[in-house]
Amino acid sequence: MDFVRTLETALGWLELGLPEDSLRELQSLSARDRMRKQALEMKLSAEIQAQHWNSGADTGRLLCLREPTEPQFFINAAYCLHETGDTLAARNWLLTGPSALIEDPLFHYNLACYHAVLGERKQARSHLARAIAMDASLVDMAAKDGDLAGLDDGP
Repeated sequence: MDFVRTLETALGWLELGLPEDSLRELQSLSARDRMRKQALEMKLSAEIQAQHWNSGADTGRLLCLREPTEPQFFINAAYCLHETGDTLAARNWLLTGPSALIEDPLFHYNLACYHAVLGERKQARSHLARAIAMDASLVDMAAKDGDLAGLDDGP
């Protein structure tokens, strides 16, 4: 099977909500093709959907190193790190991303979450306010986000 067909099949599995099948499909690629950007992006999407946080963090960081100007890779890698329980590493990794992140509401939203989990409430509130100012739809997400629970309670 050729590279494009394998990626299309992997995407199909992902769209059906079957990330494990998507990952198996990607594994059928040659070692060289598995390291191509498109395959790594698909793998990261499947790992996130399958909640394979450790491998997702590894894939995300690899993509960041290979594509250091791509903001989304930093957001995804940091999110995976956070989901492994290493919120400090998540925050620190996200802060190493490209300057374009400053214009992304998810950058500020995720930083708000990380700061809140780390007990840095003032920074959390500041980033959350900025995220919501940039994208008002984040209000609903924030209201349901356990990482941000209790942020309105005192200092």
